[in-house]
Amino acid sequence: MENVIEIVSNNYPEIALRVVQGHFVTSNSHINYYMDMALMKSRQSEASAIAKALAKQYYASTIVDTIVCMDGCEVIGAYMANYLTEAGIVSMNSHKSIYITTPEFLNTGQLLFRENMYPMIKNKHILLLLTSTTTGKTISSAIDALHYYGGTISGISSIFSAANKVYDYPIHSIFTMADLPDYQTFTHDNCKLCKENKPINAFVNGFGYARL
Repeated sequence: MENVIEIVSNNYPEIALRVVQGHFVTSNSHINYYMDMALMKSRQSEASAIAKALAKQYYASTIVDTIVCMDGCEVIGAYMANYLTEAGIVSMNSHKSIYITTPEFLNTGQLLFRENMYPMIKNKHILLLLTSTTTGKTISSAIDALHYYGGTISGISSIFSAANKVYDYPIHSIFTMADLPDYQTFTHDNCKLCKENKPINAFVNGFGYARL
């Protein structure tokens, strides 16, 4: 991608967020910055550093049985499970090990867990892990689904979050609006960038972008 800007975390100088300014469309909104997290999710050194930073935001008294990974965060989730275990996080699982799983998405946008996945969700304390949070709609849908399947939310972590909490659950993040103060999000039917006739650069989601 062109014109990539790297924003270094004040609290974690070893972690840099790569962003591109423009006009991008997500499933829930229009945004003026695209955050490229491909390397964060797939490069061992970056995934480990992010997992360690997020794990530090939880107390040893937190119970985590399962980490539900959204947006392709399974590598970060695996490292995070390791750091949480080392930090003394309690797991109620009989094997004292944390599950790492990810849901399927139906065409309606709903989250689905197959029957063989039920034991990882039902009656489990769940940490929800995402790459970025803009409107909070994805988190809301995930929380609703996890409650439906009998899970209990222990925490929510996102590499970047424009929101502080969803459903009164605080969102733990490495980057916030303070790191990207001119970040903006708009509804599909009331987009400032569209009204200014700025062309759409790409359709984006947690997995990447599709340039127009």
